[in-house]
Amino acid sequence: MNLLARFVVDTAYMRLASEGYQRKKTLFNNLLNNHDYPYKRYFDYMMIALILMSVVILIREVKYHVNDVWLFFNNYVISIVFLTDYLLRMWTYNDNSKIIVEQYEKDQMLQRKFRFGYAMRKVFGKKFEYARSVTAIIDLLAIVPFFHQMRLLRIFILFRVFKLFRYANSLRTFASVLATKKFEFFTLMMFASIVIFISSVLIYVMEANNADSPINTLYDAFYWAVVTISTVGFGDITPITDAGRFVAMIIIVAGVAVLSFTTSIIVSAFTEKLDEIKERKTVDDVTKLKQFYLICGFEDVAQQVASKLRRDGYDIIVMDQDLEHIRQAKEHGHIALPYDPGALDSYKRLKIDFGRQVKAVLCLLEDDVLNVYTALTVRSMNKDVRILSTLVHEANRKKILMAGVDEVVYTQELVGMIAKEFSGKPVAIEAFHALRSEQTGVKLEEISVDERMIANFASVAELGHEKYHLIMMGVHKKEKEWFLFNPIGSTVLEVGDILLVIGQNVFINEFRIHIHQKKRKS
Repeated sequence: MNLLARFVVDTAYMRLASEGYQRKKTLFNNLLNNHDYPYKRYFDYMMIALILMSVVILIREVKYHVNDVWLFFNNYVISIVFLTDYLLRMWTYNDNSKIIVEQYEKDQMLQRKFRFGYAMRKVFGKKFEYARSVTAIIDLLAIVPFFHQMRLLRIFILFRVFKLFRYANSLRTFASVLATKKFEFFTLMMFASIVIFISSVLIYVMEANNADSPINTLYDAFYWAVVTISTVGFGDITPITDAGRFVAMIIIVAGVAVLSFTTSIIVSAFTEKLDEIKERKTVDDVTKLKQFYLICGFEDVAQQVASKLRRDGYDIIVMDQDLEHIRQAKEHGHIALPYDPGALDSYKRLKIDFGRQVKAVLCLLEDDVLNVYTALTVRSMNKDVRILSTLVHEANRKKILMAGVDEVVYTQELVGMIAKEFSGKPVAIEAFHALRSEQTGVKLEEISVDERMIANFASVAELGHEKYHLIMMGVHKKEKEWFLFNPIGSTVLEVGDILLVIGQNVFINEFRIHIHQKKRKS
C-alpha cells in the first residue's frame, strides 16, 4: 500500500475514533436534516429570512439604488452562508471514513491488496449522488449570484426561493403529498406536451401562409398553444382561418380536460394523505408539550379520569386502537392518537420523552392483558416513569404488579368498600357525591410541599387553611411513607410532604397563592 493510501486509511480510522469529530458531524447533520432536533427550527427561520432578504434586495435593485452595505451583504454574506450550507450538506450526506475503512477491512479479510482506487470511486460516487439531486442543484444555483460581477447571474437569486421548500415545513408537506402522484403528473405532462406539439404544428401550417394572421413563426404557434391549453387565453394572438379556429376549439377542450385532470390529482393526493398530515401535526403538537398525562384507552373510567385531569389544568394525551374511542376523545377536546398502547413502535412514532414530558402513564383499558402489555412496553422504555393501572380481575393483580405498575386500582373493590361504608348513611353519601360532582365546585386536592413553602411555613398551624374554609384531611409524610390523618397544628412540614385538603375550588386556588407568596416574619 502506497503512502497516499496509508495516509487516507489512517485518517479514516482517526476520524471514526474521534469523539469530537463524530460529535460535530452529528450536530451539523441534526441542524441540517433532523426535523426532530429542537434547534433546527431556529436555523430554518434564519435561512428563510436570508432567502426573503436576498429576493427583496434583487427586486428593489431593478429600479432603485440599493445601499452598498446591503449589496455587500447580499452578494457576499448571504452567498457565503448558502455556500457553507451546501458544503456542510455534502459533508454530512455520507461517511467517507466508514466507506474507506469497510473497504480496507474487507480487502484485509480476503487477503488481497487494498483497492484504494475502488474505495475512492465509491466515496466520490456518493458525493456525486448528492450533487445531482434536485435540492442540491437548487442549492448550487442559489450560490451562483456570489459571482456578482456578471450582472446576468444575479437572476439566479430567484433559485433561492426554491430553497424555501427545504426550510418551510408546510411547503415540504405540500411537495411530499404531490410526490405521491408522480406517475399521474408524468402522464398528464406527456398528454399536455403531445397536444401542445401537435396543435403548434397544425396552427402554424394553417395560419403561416395567411398574410393577415398574427402567427408567422413556429414560436408564435407554440406560444399560442401553451396560452390556449392553459385556459388563460390572452387574446393577443388568435387564429383567423376556419381551419385554425377548428384547431383552437380542439385545444380549448383539451385544456379544460388537462385542468380538470390536474385538479382531481391534487385533490385525491391530499384526500389520501389528509389523515397522515393530521396525525403528523398532532405528533408535532405533542412534542411541544412540557408535561402531560398519557392515558392508554378511553373507555368509561378513562373518560372520567381524563375529564377530571383536564378540569384541573393538565394536558392529556389519549392512545387507543379503537377509532370510535379516538373520535370520542377528540370530541372531549383531548389530543388523541389511534396507536396501540402495547406496541413499542407507537411510542417511537409519538416521539415523547418519558423522563421529561410524561407525568404518569395511566393504563385504563378494560382488559388486564392489554394493561400488562402496555405497562411492560412503557417500562422497557423508561424505568422511572410512574405507571397506574386499573384491575378488572383480582386474579391478575400479581401479573400487573410484575409488569412494573406502581399503583393498581381494583374498581370492584373500591365500589364494594364505598357501598359497605356508606350503607344506611344518606348524609355521608351526599357528602361523597358532592366531592365527585362537577357542579358543586368541591374537590379533594393534593398540594406538594416544596422548599418555598417550607421557607414560609414550618408547621400545619401556620398554613392558615381555616381562613380559606378548607379542611385539612391529612398529610402524607414522604420520608416515613405513612399518612397522618387530621394532623394537629404542631405537625412539622418537610419538603416532599403532600397535603390533602377538601374545599371549594376557588378557595383552594387562593390558598395555593397564599402559601407560596407569604413571607415568614422574622
